Amino acid sequence: MRELTIGGDLTVRRIGYGAMRLADGPGRPADPAAAHIWKPPADRDGAIALLRHAVGAGVQLIDTADAYTLGGNEELIAEALHPYRDDVVIATKVGVLRPSPTEWVTHGHPAYLRQQAELGLRRLKVDRIDLLQLHRIDPEYPLADQVGALRQLQEEGKVRHIGLSEVTVEQLKEAAAIAPIVSVQNVYNLAARQHEEVVDHATAEGIAFLPYFPVAMGARIEAATRIAAEIGATPSQVALAWLLRRSPAILPIPGTTSIAHLDENLAALDVELTDDQFTRLNA
Repeated sequence: MRELTIGGDLTVRRIGYGAMRLADGPGRPADPAAAHIWKPPADRDGAIALLRHAVGAGVQLIDTADAYTLGGNEELIAEALHPYRDDVVIATKVGVLRPSPTEWVTHGHPAYLRQQAELGLRRLKVDRIDLLQLHRIDPEYPLADQVGALRQLQEEGKVRHIGLSEVTVEQLKEAAAIAPIVSVQNVYNLAARQHEEVVDHATAEGIAFLPYFPVAMGARIEAATRIAAEIGATPSQVALAWLLRRSPAILPIPGTTSIAHLDENLAALDVELTDDQFTRLNA
């Protein structure tokens, strides 16, 4: 299955693009988790060219957040792609403060969430955000207030759909009782599988699961490399193909600053794993 429908009305290809990597600042390129995501890219023209290439190559979901480069990531996407094609979905997130390059501070005050959504509308140059996700649940405020703020924006016509990020099944269920939740974005890959229950719950409930850092392989890199050689693919493509087979609800959002790597990721849609290869990757 090459497509996934989010929220009943947003049908997109099952490999999107995570725009977080389009940033400059200290951090090891090989370890995106260590990057500061603090300043817009120095090669702005190159970043714009990559975003335009992504859409031209078939990417239909682009993921960003107000916390990436202090809103500059959203502005970059608008500069590259606005006015957006009808088949392109822009997902963004609110709920994290960035007081310095190394600080990511959860903040779920309802008024702050609504303010950041308003800023997102301006930066993305849209009247309605296709998918607004709560970046993190803040334990300092009731979940009903945080999801309720997003629900208010939805009722005002400023948000089409609501999603969550880094949540448990219990939190997902609690949030779903407050407002319809159409997506969940947790870290999940060959190496990090702590959210297996969330994947299964999302699949059963028809909720899109958007794994971030999807090509990380950890100790399973040797198995992925062997299987890649068997089928004429790359290890990254094998990692993505494993995710696509793991659940029909999964839509990976790999990020990259390389057009060649982006094309490599998208080609994973054509990679098929045998039952044996899938089992070996699960081991």
